[in-house]
Amino acid sequence: MEFRIERSALTEAVAWAARVLPVRSPVPVLGGLLLDTEGGRLRVSGLDYEASARIDVEAAEILRPGKVLVMGRRLLDICKVLPDGPVECAVEGSRFTVSGDGARFGLSVLPLADYPALPSLPQVRGAVDAAEFAAAVADVAVAAGRDDTLPALTGIRLGLDGETGTMTLAATDRYRFAVRTLPWKATAGDPGPDRSADVSADVIVSARRLTEIARSLGRSGLVSVALDAGSAGFEHAGMRTTVRLLEGRLPRHDKLFALESPAVAVVDRARLVEAVKRVSVVADGDSPVQMSFSAADNSVLLQAGYEDDVASQRLPATLEGAREMTVAFNPGYLADALASFDEPALRLLLMGAGQRAMITGESEPDAHRHLLMSVKPPLM
Repeated sequence: MEFRIERSALTEAVAWAARVLPVRSPVPVLGGLLLDTEGGRLRVSGLDYEASARIDVEAAEILRPGKVLVMGRRLLDICKVLPDGPVECAVEGSRFTVSGDGARFGLSVLPLADYPALPSLPQVRGAVDAAEFAAAVADVAVAAGRDDTLPALTGIRLGLDGETGTMTLAATDRYRFAVRTLPWKATAGDPGPDRSADVSADVIVSARRLTEIARSLGRSGLVSVALDAGSAGFEHAGMRTTVRLLEGRLPRHDKLFALESPAVAVVDRARLVEAVKRVSVVADGDSPVQMSFSAADNSVLLQAGYEDDVASQRLPATLEGAREMTVAFNPGYLADALASFDEPALRLLLMGAGQRAMITGESEPDAHRHLLMSVKPPLM
């Protein structure tokens, strides 16, 4: 094997594929990246037992086609320090060499025969806008659990409805619940006429993996979404990745999100984010941030802290459905929820202290919803 390529293109390809490599593995070859130039392009692939990644890039010149398996993270370290400009890569006996502008590196070659075959892409179910998908995943991932003893809660529910053309993403750690819906286009049925209504799915994907995937696939164009009984796959602009599904199911959000006759407050998002950040400075540990809404003077008073160590700020806010309403939230959970929105104004649907509360955008309240449990207001 021998090829020439720009350093930047090689570095980007190696970095993208190396995302899935295990930090430590009892199987040495799983730390490797497979470089393949037999199709006239450079293909870089990597995998572990949970995920795989493959990317195709244009090489400047393929001098000798072939395949080689080398330690992926070491190759990435080398790519990062190579001089800018064209790079020449070649297999010389049992060594893979990388050189450019006077710098030269050698890497041991790993046994190709021991490397597992990459999993194939599951059945493509449809496509979604790359930028919308990345934003939606980021919005719900903040609510995913971190406790690996409850694997399903560390995932994001990916629901596809071909009839309505809706993708639903949801995550919960039992204390909060985030849901985003966005449009997607189902793949037409084959054979026969369009059978997009039959294209449906309801699976759980690791929140960490899905966040990495959505962030790395780019911000323009369409992402193909592929699913089968055990894995999910995503493909975009020469990049293809698969990830194993998590077992179990998330609780359904339909009944949880049905709040009967709530009071509805509307607040400027940016000012509320800053106010929560400001008063949380004195909220030691998980001590809550209290929010006292008043319809009489169209305001909300934020307070945090105890005894002499306190902070407060008053903001304009409207309140309908009650004359007054006081709720309190874990400051970290509240900050995460608010930061996941980008609309100018937010609606807060409030049932009272110690009860469920819903945060939505004002213009599209059903597209992005974040449920929090209000806690007992502190004694100021």
